[in-house]
Amino acid sequence: MAAPRRPMVRRVGTVMAFGWAAVATSILALDATGPHTTTAALEGELAQLVAERDARAAEATAAQTRFTAALDQISAMQSQLLASEEKRRELESGIGAVQASLHDALAETQDTRRQLAEAEAQASGALPQAARAEEMSAALGVLSDELKTAAAERTAAAMRADQAVRTAEAMAVERDAMIARNEEIFAQLEEAVEASVKPLDEMFKQVGVDSEQLLATVREGYEGTGGPLTPMGYSSRGNAAITESEARASEVMVSLGKVKDYKIAVSKLPLAMPVKSAFRFTSGFGKRWGRAHQGIDMAGPVGTPIFATGDGVVTYAGWQRGYGNLIKIQHELGTETRYGHLSKIRVKVGQKVSRNSLIGDMGNTGRSTGPHLHYEVRVDGKAVNPMSFIKAAQNVF
Repeated sequence: MAAPRRPMVRRVGTVMAFGWAAVATSILALDATGPHTTTAALEGELAQLVAERDARAAEATAAQTRFTAALDQISAMQSQLLASEEKRRELESGIGAVQASLHDALAETQDTRRQLAEAEAQASGALPQAARAEEMSAALGVLSDELKTAAAERTAAAMRADQAVRTAEAMAVERDAMIARNEEIFAQLEEAVEASVKPLDEMFKQVGVDSEQLLATVREGYEGTGGPLTPMGYSSRGNAAITESEARASEVMVSLGKVKDYKIAVSKLPLAMPVKSAFRFTSGFGKRWGRAHQGIDMAGPVGTPIFATGDGVVTYAGWQRGYGNLIKIQHELGTETRYGHLSKIRVKVGQKVSRNSLIGDMGNTGRSTGPHLHYEVRVDGKAVNPMSFIKAAQNVF
């Protein structure tokens, strides 16, 4: 009875440990992605859940150890009971044989006594029969004592086995409570991850970027793996509970990976404001004077500092018809920003710049009616509305 139950318990313990390891790795991956003001409270809650998970994992391990020890004790006691029962049957068989022999001996003794009454000459033949009866009676007494001892040992073993069974049942209740708590933590993790992914999905929709293509591009640049590989053991019987836990852990890992990839993409997109000082929007993106205005205009005094809106490399820094003094910055993931009508250019072609680094001064050069910054954002060469990126930046930084 105990032998089939021990592998089952060990498989449950194994999957619980695997689930916790997967969750721990998931939380570390989420923590490693960096600060995010809109999900800061959720990440704090995840940290508390991780601490609680670790405590529950330690309790589950201890409960697993006690449960396994109890099952081993039950198995040993059952073996003792079987041995005692076999010995008892052998003794009963021996007693039956002795009783039959004793009955025969008594009958023979009675016959001998009758023969003694008839003839004293036959006494020499009666004495051996009497001795045999006495010997059989002594053997019967010894066997009876051994049978009583075996019965007492069996009773004591049964009591110990019952106690071990009760202990195992208590361990099973504790294990079920651990599994229920594990389910609760899984649900909280899934809810927190979903709350982290949803605003990022909405942000990329606002800026008009294909999120799936964007994530695929990010993964191409961050797909290194390594480390030794250890063969895994699998059960040929299968276990629905284990399969479900593994599936849920895998889903959490996928969602956490998506959040990580999103944050990498956010760090590489131009999502900051090019003008930090006071300014006024004077023209939006779209049609203007019968032509397409491919950026937005932000007016301010000549000399107002202009900043790069994302990490990138300067691909153009000079005069261009219509733009006047113009700076082009190529960012990752196929995005480019342009800064026109500058009074002064402070970067050179090939120079690497970071988000919020000073690149020039606002001016009135080129086709311009007054000092302002003409700011453009292009994705794969196509101009998109910079206001989508600016509004998205307000939800990210």
